[in-house]
Amino acid sequence: MFSSLALTAILAGSGLSAQLRGNNVWAGHSGDPQHTGISFMASQDIVKKHWSTPVDLVPRYSGNSLLTHYGVPIITRGNILITPVKQTLTDGFKIRAFNAFNGDPVWTADTDYSLPPSSWLPSMSPTLLTKRANVFDPGVAFQSGGGRVSFRSAHSKVATITTRAFYGDAIYNANASNMRSNVKICTPLTACPDGSVLFGFTVLGTNAANLTSGIARVSADGVGSWVSAATLSGDSAVGRVKTNCAPAITADGTSFYVTVHSGNFGRGMLVKANLSNYAVTGRVALKDPKTGNDAAIDADGTASPTIGTDGDVYIGVLENPFPHNGYRGWLLHFNKDLTVAKTPGAFGWDDTASLVPSFMIPDYTGGSPYLLFIKYNNYGVGGGQGLNRLAILDPQNSEIDARSGQMTMKVVRSILNPTTDPEYNQTYPNAVREWCVNSAVVDVTRQSVLVTGEDGILYRWNLATNRFDQSLQLTPGIGEAYTPTAVAADGTVIAIANAVLYAVGK
Repeated sequence: MFSSLALTAILAGSGLSAQLRGNNVWAGHSGDPQHTGISFMASQDIVKKHWSTPVDLVPRYSGNSLLTHYGVPIITRGNILITPVKQTLTDGFKIRAFNAFNGDPVWTADTDYSLPPSSWLPSMSPTLLTKRANVFDPGVAFQSGGGRVSFRSAHSKVATITTRAFYGDAIYNANASNMRSNVKICTPLTACPDGSVLFGFTVLGTNAANLTSGIARVSADGVGSWVSAATLSGDSAVGRVKTNCAPAITADGTSFYVTVHSGNFGRGMLVKANLSNYAVTGRVALKDPKTGNDAAIDADGTASPTIGTDGDVYIGVLENPFPHNGYRGWLLHFNKDLTVAKTPGAFGWDDTASLVPSFMIPDYTGGSPYLLFIKYNNYGVGGGQGLNRLAILDPQNSEIDARSGQMTMKVVRSILNPTTDPEYNQTYPNAVREWCVNSAVVDVTRQSVLVTGEDGILYRWNLATNRFDQSLQLTPGIGEAYTPTAVAADGTVIAIANAVLYAVGK
């Protein structure tokens, strides 16, 4: 573990932005608007469950699988944890706030938000506001019906809730049923440095505002705007925002990245656009790096862009033809202008990469200021042997991937799940359970990553020793959609397993 003085000295020369150095709350998907997953709060030891609460009152199971992606809980500097709670089998949400230390309820807000169509239920993820927020009583934004966004205080037990439609409140009020049926927010919300909220939405039919699927923003003073996905892509056939793809905001607050596509398992593009006027400043067709074919964009996956401290951007896709890379997909890598495709990672389809400052790996000798944490499953299907790993990748160095034969990012660290997988053991005796994280915590102070597996166990991966030096069984384990971890202001570790949020500490 780094001391506070040592960490301050290391950060001063690490190349990490001031925005990242000040990150001591969990503000949304992957922690911050760049989706780095970095926490500078030292997490508590993983010893016992302090408290828990359901995030789904009617979980949607299919046999031994839970077909739901759960939204990321958000946590304020005042240690208030806010999470969506699904009320029915396929829809219906409340937003609940708790004291992250002891689980005491703080407030509950109703919302008429309903999910867009999908095979696996998509995530609903609120966000903490920035410019309008102060450290004692920040604002929270969450999804509402008809593509609207609701705002309230994060801390106050009784607070006014203001709801805004990005296409105009008057249109919504005159056509509420039509708009709720045909316009759905389809991504986590992302807070922008100017106090606005950015998100993707999907349009299912004719609507009173004449909307087509795209990206919308509600400003700090409640003014809405939007741009169609087809305008962003420059291709009328690429007219949808990928479900679950949280827009990523550049560190200077001027631009965003998002994935747009032609439909489930269709072709897609990563687009960079100006946040203020939606002018496109970069776009790139997402390709399978081995075959050169259009990569497949899985509308049920949770991959979102991650922005490195050097401005490079990373996004996960599926391979094409499927499944020539063993269902692993690729983690594509581009420069900030999307004009140069760089060496990909060998896994990426349903994950958001987290940044690992390179000083966290004591024996790292490469030149990159940061590395990438990524799930590195090698499934017991499609030619795999069930050797499911976590990995730390070097974006500036490469090696030949043994399975695909493709040049990929070099693996600096990797570690197997320690739990045997009975589903595949008869065919592959060494098969182990999958990792089910989609947004992991990189605990800089403790040189570790906090991550969950399908064995129902929360792990601390010590990157200095390359060992799991702490773990705690949360549930007996189940096949489930990829779930997030987070760290509260007091160091409490937050994880979701089998439709329940657990707060864990010493």
